[in-house]
Amino acid sequence: MERPIDTMGSMRISKDGRWVGVAVVCVLIALGATAQTTAQTAGQSTAPTTASAAIATSASPAQAPAPQTAAAPAQQVPTPPPGEEALPQTQILQLFSREVDLFFAVTDKHGNFVTGLQQQNFGLLDDGRPPERVIRFVQQTNLPLRLGIMIDTSSSIRQRFPFEQQAAIDFLLQVMHPADRAFVEGFDVQTDIEQDFTNRIDLLDSGIGRLRPGGGTALYDSLYKTCRDQMLTLQQKADVRKAMILVSDGDDDYSRATEDDAIKMCQRAETIVYTISTNSGPSRDKGDDVLLRISDATGGRAFFPKRINEVSEGFLDIEAELRSQYSLVYVPADFKQDGSFRTIYLQCLDPRYTVRAKKGYFAPRPPE
Repeated sequence: MERPIDTMGSMRISKDGRWVGVAVVCVLIALGATAQTTAQTAGQSTAPTTASAAIATSASPAQAPAPQTAAAPAQQVPTPPPGEEALPQTQILQLFSREVDLFFAVTDKHGNFVTGLQQQNFGLLDDGRPPERVIRFVQQTNLPLRLGIMIDTSSSIRQRFPFEQQAAIDFLLQVMHPADRAFVEGFDVQTDIEQDFTNRIDLLDSGIGRLRPGGGTALYDSLYKTCRDQMLTLQQKADVRKAMILVSDGDDDYSRATEDDAIKMCQRAETIVYTISTNSGPSRDKGDDVLLRISDATGGRAFFPKRINEVSEGFLDIEAELRSQYSLVYVPADFKQDGSFRTIYLQCLDPRYTVRAKKGYFAPRPPE
């Protein structure tokens, strides 16, 4: 999320922009639906002039003005003790970008992915307000993936474990492109990374094959630790899409972290979590509800196979979704570097379609 930003067209926001219900919100925040552009001098902001809040259409990067950044107060080198040579004074300039990257998928009532939609087909609120401006809106299909395969190895899934291993291998064979990287992890009361990030299918295959079931289940601890250690610290020079594939029954009998702790860490790491339930019962149980909440909060999707041999179909659906997403980059309004959680509300204005996106993100804290 932290990159220099391009200044784009300003957005007009109504003085009376209050939202009474979801239906009203969708009309008020149509992306570009009623956007009007007015030539402005540098440093001016657009005055509220319309009764609808719309996001201005993005300009191309070649037309964008110079990037804007916020600089922290300059820090000087302290004076050395008497008798020591003074070092040249230097200034440390810390730059901050307000861009938010949002990946999302759109499906119809049958669960089919909808492509070809435009910016003006969506409404967006960031922390209850329309964004200041949209920088980019594109359909992303080839962004490199950084995937984590988390497989529950607790005693409760022992009978289904061999099939889950084979389904995970088949998924990697299907989804991995040369620019993608993945790691393999098993978890029960502990978390075991059997293979770190690689694009070699043979190493990932071997890692999955080394997993062995047994023990209790520390689902929340494992998800928290994995997103913190594997995803939050991931350094990339180019844009990537981070996602976790969690195969589990959703039960937890050992964690010290809570469900909310695990979800928040996934959100901090900006990682989508797809969950595949291994429960084979005729109806959903509390473990399935846990998996649904985790995937929903992070912009992923929960799959509930009716039969264990349908687990592989869930993997195929995830592969299709990862290659059928939209990317929206915007600058939020009234943004503060306070480390707070900012909610995201994104909806398609066409009621036939459903948008699946993360529910929010954590603002960065001010530099110390």
